[in-house]
Amino acid sequence: MNTAATDKKPRLTTSAMIASIAAEGQRVKAAPFGKALVEYAATHPEVVGMTADLAKYTDLHLFAQAYPERFFQMGMAEQLLMGAAGGMAKVGLVPFATTYAVFGTRRAYDFIHQVIAEENLPVKICCALPGLTTGYGPSHQATEDLAMMRAIPGLTVVDPCDALDIEQAVPQIAQHPGPVYMRLLRGNVPLVLDEYDYSFELGKAKLLRGGADVLVISSGFMTMRTLEVAKQLANDNIGVAVLHCPTIKPLDDATILAEVRKPGRLVVVAENHSTVGGLGEAVAGLLLREGVTPSRFRMLALPDTFLDAGALPTLHDRYGISAEKIAAQFKQWLA
Repeated sequence: MNTAATDKKPRLTTSAMIASIAAEGQRVKAAPFGKALVEYAATHPEVVGMTADLAKYTDLHLFAQAYPERFFQMGMAEQLLMGAAGGMAKVGLVPFATTYAVFGTRRAYDFIHQVIAEENLPVKICCALPGLTTGYGPSHQATEDLAMMRAIPGLTVVDPCDALDIEQAVPQIAQHPGPVYMRLLRGNVPLVLDEYDYSFELGKAKLLRGGADVLVISSGFMTMRTLEVAKQLANDNIGVAVLHCPTIKPLDDATILAEVRKPGRLVVVAENHSTVGGLGEAVAGLLLREGVTPSRFRMLALPDTFLDAGALPTLHDRYGISAEKIAAQFKQWLA
């Protein structure tokens, strides 16, 4: 066995299973969700923070420190968390309920559906570890959360890209009159969108860069990855346009259709989610309903399977969502 090549790479430790998705040397901001919520709540006393034993791991501990009388620790009982959040919303409060995405969706789905969404209550469900952002296997990998949440009538679904997206999304989802499910990046969160004259607008997709060869429609940290790939492929004279779609439901139909109608480009939907029921199928359904047929259409997403446990860099390579694998896939599709 030739170990020379493998010896050049640093040995991954167990901590790589929960590592930040930031690339080496990338700019980051610490706890953007927690800080943004503390700032917003300073002038909005109706905002309360709630969690199911995961304040530290969703950055809600900052809210708890700032407003202890408005913070509610519900323990390891996600159904209770959602039920109580609905009750508080009934009496005029605006609860921000945080937990991991697997627990907030799979475990508490009926409570979100019946207690919160059916009553159209302004509960903001903000969930960490979306998709493949942890290496702890299917018990913690919420690879189907968008499909589940998209299926609930009246529920707005948001998948922010970076720290700027999260900071700007917090006051907007707080002011939205109905329920919201937002995927949450925690801890040291990458900062990339400030380079693109970007501002978050609930319900709107934003074109971050143009390109004549590929149009990528993406959400979450896959927007960050595809921007990185677009810069790489520009060196090979491949033009990659990136349309960031942070609001999954409702989709910004008009902007997506306008970009897809531009002829001659490979259209790729890139998401940190299963191929089933996420942004890819939402966009495909939109195009089919409107009779818009791109010359080529591909979905770059996680496979419809239970994913492995392991170090995040290894898993992102294995399932094709690392920058290196994305670039190689684009070149193959364009060949």
